[in-house]
Amino acid sequence: MKGESELKRQGENVQRSTSNVQPRTSEVVSHLYVHIPFCARICPYCAFYKERADSSQTQRFCEALLREIEEVRDRFPLKPETIFFGGGTPTALTTVQLEFLIGGLRDRLDLSGLVEWTLEANPGSVSSRKAALLREMGVNRISLGVQSWDDELLKLLGREHDAAQAVASFRILRDAGFAHVSLDLMFGLPGQALAQWETDLEKTIALKPDHISTYCLTYEEDTEFFLRHASGEFREDTESDAQFLETAMRMLEAAGFEHYEISNYARPGFASSHNRGYWAGHDYLGIGPSAFSTVGLRRWINVADYRAYSDRILAGQSAVSSTEILTLEMKRAERIALALRTGDGIPSNELGSWPNESREFIDLGLLREVNGNFVLTPRGKLLADSVAEAFV
Repeated sequence: MKGESELKRQGENVQRSTSNVQPRTSEVVSHLYVHIPFCARICPYCAFYKERADSSQTQRFCEALLREIEEVRDRFPLKPETIFFGGGTPTALTTVQLEFLIGGLRDRLDLSGLVEWTLEANPGSVSSRKAALLREMGVNRISLGVQSWDDELLKLLGREHDAAQAVASFRILRDAGFAHVSLDLMFGLPGQALAQWETDLEKTIALKPDHISTYCLTYEEDTEFFLRHASGEFREDTESDAQFLETAMRMLEAAGFEHYEISNYARPGFASSHNRGYWAGHDYLGIGPSAFSTVGLRRWINVADYRAYSDRILAGQSAVSSTEILTLEMKRAERIALALRTGDGIPSNELGSWPNESREFIDLGLLREVNGNFVLTPRGKLLADSVAEAFV
C-alpha cells in the first residue's frame, strides 16, 4: 500500500488469540486496505512484501482473507467509505479468484456508504474479461503501475510489460467503463535523463488519465537495487531528483492537474479519497499479510508471510506479528508530517509551538499561509521532508 512505508514499524511481538489483540471500539472505521502479495515477477526496487504466486495456495489465501474480514467486522463497527486492494499485484489473481474474493467481501460488509474502491493493477495482468468483472462487481478506481513509457527503463526496473502493453491496458480499462484511472510513474532512475522524464509526462498527459502519481526512486533495504547502490553501481543525485519533481509540477499543473500531495496529481474531483484518509490521520484496517492497521492509539501489523498468515487465520489464531501503542505526541507528529505534504497543508494553530521555525520557513519562501493554513510553496515541496522534520 502506498503510504504504509511512512508508518512506524516498531512494536512488541504478540502471539495471542484475535480476541486479545484488537479491543472492541465504538468508533466506526471507514477505510479498509487488503494486501495481495502475488507478483508475476519480482521487481528489483520494490520493498513491499511480495512473492511469486503458488497456484496451489492462492485459493486458500483468498479464503483466509475473507475469514479475517469476518473477524475484524465482528470486532469493529466497519462501514467502508474506501477500499484499497494493493500489493504485490491484485490482478495477478485469476478472474475466478477475484470474483470469489470481491463477491465474498461484498457479502460480508455493509458497502452502502462506499464511495471509492481502488485496485492496483500491472499492465501485464490486465485483460478485457478481468476489467469487465472488476467494474461489474463495484471496483470504480484502478491504479495502473506503468512506471515509464521507455522500454529500456522498464527492462531496468524488471517490469513484465512494455510501453505498448501499458497503453493497451489503459484502453481496456476505459472500454470497461472505468471513469477513474490513475497512472503511476517513477523518476530518479539510474541513467534516466530529464528528456526521458519529459517524454514520459507528455505521453501520460496525452492519454488523459484522471490521476497521476509520480514517485522518486528510493533505495530500500532488502532489494537488489539497494545492493547495487551500496556497491556504487547506482548513485543518487538530489539535484537531478529536484529537477524531475519541478518538471512534473510544471507540466502536470499546466495540463490541468491539481498537485494535491507531493507525489499525487488529479483532475478536479478525482483526488484519492482513500489516501486522503491516511494523510488526515483517520483510523483504518489492514487485511492480509504485512498489512498495517491503526485504530485509536493502537497500531498493529500482520505477519509478512502469506502461507503463515493463511495457516493462522484458518486455524482461528491471530495473524498479528507486532503491535505498538502510540502516544498522542506520536500521532500529532505523524499528522503534521503527512498534512504538510498535501495541498491543504496544516492549520496554523497546530504549528503554534514553533513560531520561530514557521516564520523562518516563510522568510525562506518555503511556507506560506493560506486561509489559516500553512502550505508548502513550490520551492518548499522540493524540501518537504526537511521542513516537516523541523516540526516533529
